[in-house]
Amino acid sequence: MVWIFILFSVLPVSWAAAQQRLTLDSVHSYFEFEVRTRLGQSIDGVFPRLEGEVVSLPEGREKVRLHLYAGDAVIPGRTHYTDWVRGEHFFDAQHYPTIEFESQPYSSRVMLQGGKISGSLTIRGISREETLQIQPAACARPGYDCDLVGTGVVLRERYGIDGWRLILGNRVTFRWHGRLIEGPPSH
Repeated sequence: MVWIFILFSVLPVSWAAAQQRLTLDSVHSYFEFEVRTRLGQSIDGVFPRLEGEVVSLPEGREKVRLHLYAGDAVIPGRTHYTDWVRGEHFFDAQHYPTIEFESQPYSSRVMLQGGKISGSLTIRGISREETLQIQPAACARPGYDCDLVGTGVVLRERYGIDGWRLILGNRVTFRWHGRLIEGPPSH
């Protein structure tokens, strides 16, 4: 469900040949998620705190690592929903404070042309292979001159998020808008 986390698997590195590592700009990047009720109402949330990096690999390939902080997830304007999404029936942030994504190596062209990036997503201590769809870039230097944009859908039951089944749908959609800075991630 944190294809929020997966969205960062698409950060470009190849056009910065001398650069070995790019860091997600946590100030200008954001990760959103959406869960729909069985009646069609949208519950929209955001991860205001995230960290990530893109590492250059040989042969024009890249790999991304992303960390989202479940305890900071927010449903804007809805305190009760925010408490619920952080709680044991959803992300269970007390026991599983981070959501992590590590991509498989992918072609750096994906950041410019769009395409799919696959990798391991870990939510609530459960890891599954998921795929993120990256949109074609709106500029020549995605991540710097325009956002990197990606979306993904996960099924919450695959991660043990089975609370409120009578009220909530199983699909969680993630949307990511990412910007990059050069250098190692700050921890």
